Amino acid sequence: MNPVLRGIAVYLFVYVIFRILGKRSLAEITTFDFVLLLIISETTTNALVGEDFSLTVCFIMVCTLVGVDYIFSVLKTKSIWFQVASEGAPLVLVDDGKPLLKRMQQSKVDEEDVMEAARLTQGLRHMTEIKYAVLERDGSISIIPKEKK
Repeated sequence: MNPVLRGIAVYLFVYVIFRILGKRSLAEITTFDFVLLLIISETTTNALVGEDFSLTVCFIMVCTLVGVDYIFSVLKTKSIWFQVASEGAPLVLVDDGKPLLKRMQQSKVDEEDVMEAARLTQGLRHMTEIKYAVLERDGSISIIPKEKK
């Protein structure tokens, strides 16, 4: 298969896999996740270059991957639909101190993740002190505290 087509196919496959994993998987990388990324990179290298380890194929592959990434970034700036489809949208996880459990389960976020963000960013100790907790597109959790009376 042509190196350009292999590069596009592998890029899209890995991209889809990481979209399925969700935002939180990339925001908080663990040792296991790091090892998994290393294994994925080795596996995809074999698929990308096949039997040809020449510099020419390497350069073609790098240009292809950077080109696909550039095309995606242009599409994201031109189309709100593509941006939401490729990166997602911010998602409210806590509304007025009440966890939205279905959303949290779908996003693979638990109450302790929210409380950790609340403690680290706002110094809050209880869920009832949170007005909104928002899972951002990059996987981080933003906390908006309730106003103190």
